[in-house]
Amino acid sequence: MPDRTQVQYAVPRRGIPAPASFRRWVARARQGATGSVVIRVVDEAESAALNGAYRGRAYPTNVLSFPFEGPEGIPVDHLGDLVICAPVVAREARDADRPLQSRWAHMVIHGMLHLRGFDHQDETEAQAMEALETALMADLGHEDPYTLPQS
Repeated sequence: MPDRTQVQYAVPRRGIPAPASFRRWVARARQGATGSVVIRVVDEAESAALNGAYRGRAYPTNVLSFPFEGPEGIPVDHLGDLVICAPVVAREARDADRPLQSRWAHMVIHGMLHLRGFDHQDETEAQAMEALETALMADLGHEDPYTLPQS
């Protein structure tokens, strides 16, 4: 099946992964889920506006997931959209002393799991989602995103 991941850069690409990296992370997190995916890389203003409009939180966030639900009876093969805030991802990687590339991979995997229906609203859901994220990250050669870096 051809890759149907579109990457949009609404910010300068310096320090942001290339489309091939995003596609690799999406492919790993799909685990059989089909449909196109759009990833939009944004600044803090766009992230805050979307986070405010859709989640009622007036600040930028690392990743927003928008699962697609088409009109009833009309087949549309689109899994959904991810909006990732480049400055927030960079700051979180720096603050956690993590490789920037690993933080990007984690945000794509986390967002993709939301598109697939995973959530972390309660402790049981959160543990299941985090375990899957950790396994997918390990498959890609990245460390557990939920443990502290080794000194």
